[in-house]
Amino acid sequence: MNPLESQLEYPLGDTLPEPGAVHEIAPGLLWLRMGLPFALNHINLWLLEDTFETETGPVRGWTAIDCGIASDATRAAWETIFATRLRGLPIVRVIATHCHPDHVGLADWLCTRWQAPLWMTTGEYAFARMMCASLPGVDGSAMLPHFRRHGLADAAMLEKLGERKNYYQSLVPSVPSAYRRLRDNQVFAIGGRDWRVITGFGHSPEHAALYCAELNVLISGDMVLPRISTNVSVFAIEPEANSVQQYLDSLAKYGDLPDDTLILPSHGKPFRGLHTRITQLRDHHAARLAEVVDACATPQSAADIVPVMFPRSLDAHQLTFALGEALAHLHMLWLDGTLHRALGSDGIIRFTTK
Repeated sequence: MNPLESQLEYPLGDTLPEPGAVHEIAPGLLWLRMGLPFALNHINLWLLEDTFETETGPVRGWTAIDCGIASDATRAAWETIFATRLRGLPIVRVIATHCHPDHVGLADWLCTRWQAPLWMTTGEYAFARMMCASLPGVDGSAMLPHFRRHGLADAAMLEKLGERKNYYQSLVPSVPSAYRRLRDNQVFAIGGRDWRVITGFGHSPEHAALYCAELNVLISGDMVLPRISTNVSVFAIEPEANSVQQYLDSLAKYGDLPDDTLILPSHGKPFRGLHTRITQLRDHHAARLAEVVDACATPQSAADIVPVMFPRSLDAHQLTFALGEALAHLHMLWLDGTLHRALGSDGIIRFTTK
């Protein structure tokens, strides 16, 4: 355990539910864990026992929070859970914290199978629909000119990235055609307990975390993770985004939660020590920003900053996040006046302290 992790409390120890199994966090609150084909090899999902009001009356069942990617392995794990873990009750509602594939990939499959509604924020639902439809600006082809403009010149890597044109659709083949809107500070009942929506920005358009005061539990999605820092990137659709600042501002929205809140993250293990972890995350970004300022004593593109922030070999999947995050840190410093930005005669944008 690294020094930062040792400052957090893991009340469940090394417990990890196997695919197709569940672990009860509290009565009526189940933890599921599904595999992912990335370096980040898992996602945590949650089932809450519920009584949901439908057009024909109340129905007992389960609310699913996040879905996993669309893959045969994830479907098979869900099928095992349907058959063995739900006590014969249906899925009555699907909530997606945000639009990324590991969270919304099987939403349409779950909603269709169980005739259950999808609940999301408008920002996340709209982006999921846009990316699933491969609209111009959010499709894979928009990534290449964006990354070239920020200094990526490796022909082999550009070719690999070009092969990912339909990457989102391969993991999210469809999104439900209708949804129920989640809003910041909205309070609604799941299983007779009130849950409050806390929206966050920087990682995704309008991420929804859920807090239950009665259980003192925060389902944090990707906004607060125990071992890794949440990715904050700038993408082609919003080329001048200030994602790091948005993310840091969003962390302040958890300030009124008790420090002993049990955090249920999308990646890693459930933990306590919310405010300690938020301090760690703020310190992490402060250190990265300082590294970037030092590097920009001479003009630097986002591609130049990638090895400063990520001094290791990166595959194409990892590079998309690393370059987006390098640019996000450059943008925060540019927008607060620390750095200057200029377009070179070669068509590449560079940043400098001078």
